[in-house]
Amino acid sequence: MKIAKILFAILFCLGISSSLSAKKASSIRIGMCTDVHLSTMHDSEYRITTFIDAMKKEKPDFIIELGDFSTPEPKYAKYFDIWNSFPGDKYHVIGNHEMDNGTSREKAVAYRGMKSSYYSFDKNGFHFIVLDGNDMKDPEVKGYKQFIGAEQLKWFKADLAATKYPVVIFSHQGLAHYSSADQEYGVENYKEIQSLLETHNAKSPGNKVVGCFNGHTHYDYAENINGIWYITITSMSYHWLGEKYAQIQYGEEVDKNFKWIKYTAPFKEPLFTVVEISSKGTIKIAGKKSEWVEKTPWEMGYPEALKKYLRPEISEQILKFKLK
Repeated sequence: MKIAKILFAILFCLGISSSLSAKKASSIRIGMCTDVHLSTMHDSEYRITTFIDAMKKEKPDFIIELGDFSTPEPKYAKYFDIWNSFPGDKYHVIGNHEMDNGTSREKAVAYRGMKSSYYSFDKNGFHFIVLDGNDMKDPEVKGYKQFIGAEQLKWFKADLAATKYPVVIFSHQGLAHYSSADQEYGVENYKEIQSLLETHNAKSPGNKVVGCFNGHTHYDYAENINGIWYITITSMSYHWLGEKYAQIQYGEEVDKNFKWIKYTAPFKEPLFTVVEISSKGTIKIAGKKSEWVEKTPWEMGYPEALKKYLRPEISEQILKFKLK
């Protein structure tokens, strides 16, 4: 009789343990888009409306755009209104083009109702960090910035050290390094950032950084570096080709009113995704395909070496990681 009671007690405890383990597992669904470039495209209202309508049906835990959305000019206010019509939580990342046309970073942040250009929040058992890669490294160097400065790094280190949850990071410029035909991508101090993340993971294997999402390059790409996924989501709208590959694709009238489109390879339909992350060790990226509007970049002479990154789709992927 005593043996039976002991066995029952053991099985009961195992059941509780199993139940507690199950409760510890958490998951979250994120609606994600990036590089909408609302001021560039003639059909921007259609593109952002399509995303928001899809998210209202999908009902993710929150939505986020990874930068290069729009400048805060009155003529673009309706696009922000469409974004804000999503009934759930929504977040912004500051991209380099948010400061176009003389807009300051402070004004871009304030217009979006953000308290800071970098911040963090917890949701569904995960810790999310939004970084700003637009800090100034050298005041003498003009043009767009790709750097995370000392003040932000100090905050970042303290925020990482304080979290009790697995970490996901969002930024516009990537935290890994990419080279295209004529440009270097990724924040300039990416090695310092990666070292910081890897040190954190070695000390905190149960609440490690599992993935870093970025936009900016208009690539579709994921790479695992020392146990951390660096995931680039492609643009909602197009890939930038530049003056050398200019081509009128939507007719003379559109070209007259939207002067930058001719330098792009646009996607027929807007690209975006829903990402599901589980503490059981998976990052699931929902795939979405479109087509080039006219000629492919390769038909226009664009470097074919970039084919592995550059396509009119977001690849469906299941990326695996391990928590202690």
